Amino acid sequence: MAAVAALPPKAAPFDPETVRADFPILERRVHDRPLVYLDNAATTQKPRAVLDAEDRFYRRHNANVHRAIHTLGNEATVAYEQAREAVGRHLGAADGRGVVFLRNATEALNLVAWAWARRRLRPGDEILLTPMEHHSNLVPWQMVARETGARLRFIPVGPDGALEMDALDRDGLLGPRTRVVAFAHCSNVLGTITPAEELCRRARAVGAVSVVDAAQSVPHAPVDVGRLGCDFLAFSGHKTYGPMGVGVLWGRPERLEAMEPLFGGGEMILKVELESATWNEVPWKFEAGTPNVAGAVGLAAACAYVRDLGQDRIAAHEAALTRLALDGLGDCPGVTIHGPGPGSPRGALVAWSADGVHPHDLAQYLDQEGIAIRAGHHCAQPLMRQLGVVATARASFGLYNTAAEVEALVGAVRRAREFFHA
Repeated sequence: MAAVAALPPKAAPFDPETVRADFPILERRVHDRPLVYLDNAATTQKPRAVLDAEDRFYRRHNANVHRAIHTLGNEATVAYEQAREAVGRHLGAADGRGVVFLRNATEALNLVAWAWARRRLRPGDEILLTPMEHHSNLVPWQMVARETGARLRFIPVGPDGALEMDALDRDGLLGPRTRVVAFAHCSNVLGTITPAEELCRRARAVGAVSVVDAAQSVPHAPVDVGRLGCDFLAFSGHKTYGPMGVGVLWGRPERLEAMEPLFGGGEMILKVELESATWNEVPWKFEAGTPNVAGAVGLAAACAYVRDLGQDRIAAHEAALTRLALDGLGDCPGVTIHGPGPGSPRGALVAWSADGVHPHDLAQYLDQEGIAIRAGHHCAQPLMRQLGVVATARASFGLYNTAAEVEALVGAVRRAREFFHA
């Protein structure tokens, strides 16, 4: 995620006011206050381009794909496969052959765990993770390890929120027994940007496959699978200004070819006998049943939308908002910010704890002022325990957020502390 880790020095200014009109939901008022939506790491809002693309599909082209000779069926198939190609290009792939459409990043990561790793791991093999993984990139590996006898190992996270990469050699974490290296490109709690290219390179050097959870990176900066050198990469459409219910697993075609499908049924087969079947080609052998065609079309529209705005410009804008939030919240009495501090690379989010104020109470107070944040363990309970908390508050930024909204957040956090300490 180099565009976040090192911002382009000559990125053109980005004015979020010019794009806010593209998002109808931002016109809402909450508790008679203008909506300030700062929960983008959970899901982003959708521009008219995406809403219109889904609506147009259902109004004009709705039919099942790959199954009909009639006009609507052909149109639906073309739209679906064009969406696949568009998503592949968005990830820097030569084509869409490595793009598998699923429901979300969670399903994509499970597909790798069960269809790739489960059939290959043996007792004594090792799966290398980090303690800051979202449960989606932890629980599937726990399940597969329990079933195969493989061992889970973890790259430590230091007090500054960075991975202790020297532990790979110092503690023998990466070696001939390592079969899988799976990690978040960007932590959804700390905002830590992991050294993804190095991790993929180190994995490849020992013959392990690399699995990148890019749910928090693809929405915010250019991500190129070729540059990363990963074997698999997963992200969700709904965090990328696209629809809910559609996600992507990108895999090297040769890796996908070597995998067995996880789900059986229609579409994923070439020939079926009473007692046997042969699988369809990649990527269709992993897409059993009727796919979310409108969701794929909407995701392609979302990818086009952010590309047209300029992903580097978006990344620079969000980085500026993040710095503003770090400075403002850091000056609030009793606030402890988790993750890399100002000046260190981090994603477009800030998680914090406030002395004497439970994150749920804080989120409820902010909601009364029209400000939407996330409060909880963020599907990262092991990391919460390492931080010594049960939950945090989290503000996460998107391309339509403004400096004024960050200032409103900081002011509301100050007032909340005064309210709860009165």
